[in-house]
Amino acid sequence: MPKRSRGACGGPTGVEFAAELHVFVKEDLVKKYLMVPNLVRITVVQSGDHILNTFDERVSSFAEQKFQRDGIEEKIGCRVIGVSEKEIVVKVKSEGIVTSIPYGMVVWSAGTGIRPILRYFMEQIVQSKRLSLATDEWLRVEGCDCVYALGDCTTIHQRKVMEDISTIFSAADKDNSGTLTVKEFQDAIKDNLVRYPQLELYLKNKHLRSAKDLLKNSQGNGMKEVAAQQGTYLARCFNHMEECKTSPKGPLQFKESGHHQFCPFWYKHFGQFAPLGGEQTATELPGDWVSTGYSSQWLWYSVYTSKQVSWRTRVLVVSDWTGRFIFGRDSSGI
Repeated sequence: MPKRSRGACGGPTGVEFAAELHVFVKEDLVKKYLMVPNLVRITVVQSGDHILNTFDERVSSFAEQKFQRDGIEEKIGCRVIGVSEKEIVVKVKSEGIVTSIPYGMVVWSAGTGIRPILRYFMEQIVQSKRLSLATDEWLRVEGCDCVYALGDCTTIHQRKVMEDISTIFSAADKDNSGTLTVKEFQDAIKDNLVRYPQLELYLKNKHLRSAKDLLKNSQGNGMKEVAAQQGTYLARCFNHMEECKTSPKGPLQFKESGHHQFCPFWYKHFGQFAPLGGEQTATELPGDWVSTGYSSQWLWYSVYTSKQVSWRTRVLVVSDWTGRFIFGRDSSGI
C-alpha cells in the first residue's frame, strides 16, 4: 500500500519541504531501501489558484512545472477544513464539494494561529475580534503605546493618505492661500514620504497614474525577513531612545507640536527565494528580476550562508552541505 505524504500549504515552506522530501526519497533512501520510491507519494494541498502565489507568476509557473516533472501531486484550489487520523478533509472551491484525501503523514505549514497568551492580551486592549495584533508604523501596539510587537503575530496598520489629507494640506499650504503650488505639493510629498511609503510611487513615476496608488499598503508581509528588519529597527530605536527625546529624528506630528522621536518602520524588500529541490531554486529580486534553475541555487547558498549569525554556524552549515554533496543525506536515524 503506497504511503502518502501530504503537505498542507503551497507557500515557500510547504513547497521547499515537499521538494526536499522528494529528493531525499528518490536519491538517498533508494540506496538503502530499493522499494521506498514506489511506496511514497507526495502531495501539496493549496487553497489558492497556484503554489507560491505570493511570488511572481513566472516563479509560480516554474515551480508547478518542476513538480509535475518530479511527480509531486498538486491539489490546487482545495481548502483544508479538517484533519482526521487517516484522512484530510478538503473543500474544492471551484466545485463547492467536500472530499477526503487519505494520508500516511501530514506536514502542516499553512501559517500560525494566535497563541493563548496573545489572545488574552488582545482581549485586554479591545482587539479580540482581530486575527493578529494591530500596531502603528512605529510598531507600538494600538491602544497600548508602551508595548511594542513584531513578527507574524502582528499587522501594521498603515495609515492611508486620505485619512490625513486635510492635515497634510494645511501643513503644506504655508501661505494659507487655499491652494498648493507645484513646489508646495512636491515638498509635501517629500516631507511625508517616511510616514506614507506609498507616496514613493509618485516619486518613481513623476505623476499619479491612479489615485488608488496612494492608498496602497507598502508595509511587509509575515515573512521572516520582515521580522528581522523589525527587530533591527526596534533595537536601534531603544538604543537611541534617550538621545531622541531631546533631538527627535522622526517626521512632524500632526496632532501635537514637534516631531516624533523616531522615523516609522519601513520594510525594504530585498527579494525572496524558493528552493525547489534537485539543486534548483526560483529567485525573485527587486526590479522585476526573476531567475530560476541551477544558477539561482548557488545564489541562495551564498545568501543563506551570509545570513547566519556567527562564523561558527556558517562553518557548520557549509560543512553540512559539503558532506551532503559527497556522501548524500544522513539516513542513519531512520
